[in-house]
Amino acid sequence: LLCGLSRVPLPSPGLCALSINHANSFLAYPGSAASGEIALYDGNTLKTACTIPAHDGPLAALAFNSTGSKLASASEKGTVIRVFSIPGGQKLYEFRRGMKRYVNISSLVFSMDSQFLCASSNTETVHIFKLEHLTDSRPEEPPTWSGYMGKMFQAATNYLPAQVSGMMNQDRAFATVRLNISGQRNICALSTIQKLPRLLVTTSDGHLYIYNLDPQDGGECVLMKKH
Repeated sequence: LLCGLSRVPLPSPGLCALSINHANSFLAYPGSAASGEIALYDGNTLKTACTIPAHDGPLAALAFNSTGSKLASASEKGTVIRVFSIPGGQKLYEFRRGMKRYVNISSLVFSMDSQFLCASSNTETVHIFKLEHLTDSRPEEPPTWSGYMGKMFQAATNYLPAQVSGMMNQDRAFATVRLNISGQRNICALSTIQKLPRLLVTTSDGHLYIYNLDPQDGGECVLMKKH
């Protein structure tokens, strides 16, 4: 035993995430039972690296990407998923899973290349988000009607309450899957099979579903196989 962490709040039993990358060996776990604070522990120095104020409510899911450079999180509400840089803890992405109802996030996973993030819950919909390349400035849009409308929409958000403008600026799902069941716990994985991207969903009743994922256009994923 190298080190033991005591007095760790557990809003969800055993909630933690461990980076599998040797160079970025981090452990993420709830820093508070009342709020969505994330405590980041450095496995190499055996010290706390930082704390991240990720959500207002208690945490429900945590996941590192394959290199340990990004951390995704969701709260017990399950409506918003955020991605932070590691070890700095800066917010990189914010995705909205839904607005009408709260859900229990059961699976949160990155693809191996960190281009996609998948979230599943106790509902019938699985969401896949695309992590677009971040740039300091957006390219100038061509002088079209849609371009003007986009600028007007962006300007209008500056005059709205912070909570409303934040919701309007959150990215939506790049691709989705509609399961024929709901209310069951499931686990997802983003993989490459025969050089093609696939989404794997296994449910608590013992079934495995394999879906095709279009990496360019996204949209509704097509069921390929069921086991």
